[in-house]
Amino acid sequence: MMADLSIEFCGIKSPNPFWLASAPPTDKAYNVVRAFEAGWGGVVWKTLGEDPAAVNVSSRYSALYGKNREVVGFNNIELITDRSLDINLREITQVKKDWPDRAIVVSLMLPCEEHYWADILPKVEATGADGIELNFGCPHGMPERGMGAAVGQVPEYVQMVTAWCKKHSRLPVIVKLTPNITDVRMPARAAKAGGADAVSLINTINSITSLDLDRMVALPIVGGASTHGGYCGAAVKPIALNMVAEIARDPQTRGLPISGIGGIGNWRDAAEFIALGAGCVQVCTAAMLHGFRIVEEMKDGLSRWMDEKGYERIGDFAGKAVANTTDWKYLDMNYQVIAHINQDDCIKCGKCYVACEDTSHQSIAQLIDAAGMRTYEVIKEECVGCNLCEITCPVQGCITMVPQATGKPYMNWTQDPRNPRALAETA
Repeated sequence: MMADLSIEFCGIKSPNPFWLASAPPTDKAYNVVRAFEAGWGGVVWKTLGEDPAAVNVSSRYSALYGKNREVVGFNNIELITDRSLDINLREITQVKKDWPDRAIVVSLMLPCEEHYWADILPKVEATGADGIELNFGCPHGMPERGMGAAVGQVPEYVQMVTAWCKKHSRLPVIVKLTPNITDVRMPARAAKAGGADAVSLINTINSITSLDLDRMVALPIVGGASTHGGYCGAAVKPIALNMVAEIARDPQTRGLPISGIGGIGNWRDAAEFIALGAGCVQVCTAAMLHGFRIVEEMKDGLSRWMDEKGYERIGDFAGKAVANTTDWKYLDMNYQVIAHINQDDCIKCGKCYVACEDTSHQSIAQLIDAAGMRTYEVIKEECVGCNLCEITCPVQGCITMVPQATGKPYMNWTQDPRNPRALAETA
């Protein structure tokens, strides 16, 4: 049995949940056709705006590297499409005609005046595109013009522009949210109030990745200066997952379709986003670093995992982790785990001991025998189950966190007698 990867996201059908995000990989028909040939289920066409088109600088990208020059985080100062509106619309029309089974969503960014939106929306609809995505997230270049994150950071503007688009178009409206905000639930609620069919998140995070300390200027360098850009790639995934979960579990936005974006590079990343409430996922940085064919492994891996778990279709596990995501105050104060070191797997490196001794609870003993051989053992009565030793251990599975039978019932912080405001919180 092969799992069915096809989805319907806010009325848009796609053969699989893997879409390319609005970015350089979706800037023209040539790229999009190559992506569809590789197997991508859909694309969000790079953001269209008013004519004349935006003008970009050189250079535009920088990166944060891990060991062996692995790109952990990616930074860009590129703007929306720098090609004319007419050329983009013609290409979208042709690609949709040639690939009718693939999802084509068109990203838009225009000034906050209704007539701009009223003018462009019928033109986009005439291409045969499946939906529109409102780019309320671009953190550089466009906010200075009153667009991008300058709109996404003001819930009233989000609601207003969303309502204009619902008024002037029959297409599904997806609102792309900025992470450069204190509480992402506010613009999500505003999008829903404006009639949005879905939200997508996250857009890129304000960032400066590094400096050239000889020239005393940040990267990327344009002449002798630089600016903050949009951060994306694997490093932003934890932030994106949290923001998706916040919207998925918020009573005011629960049930609102979510397109998950941020650091997705393999099938497991995608499954995590879907389990936290996403109905489809968008990929950019991983495709830019490794090419379009990464989607083959993504589809194959997700399909095999779904078969293994008995999930026949995406909807069978979509949102399954949302109910298990809660506020800290509702976690069980009586739940207890203690670290256990498997001596057969231990390589005696002592990393767990050093970490625990220096920065945690001094709950790992270093035992040295007559021959000078070292052994590391957990001091159970001192262990608080913080996981630090498990995280620092270089041997996966050597240290495990073992649940303890405490004999105590579930009790959260609002019920805990040690909480000076317990009674007030339960009232």
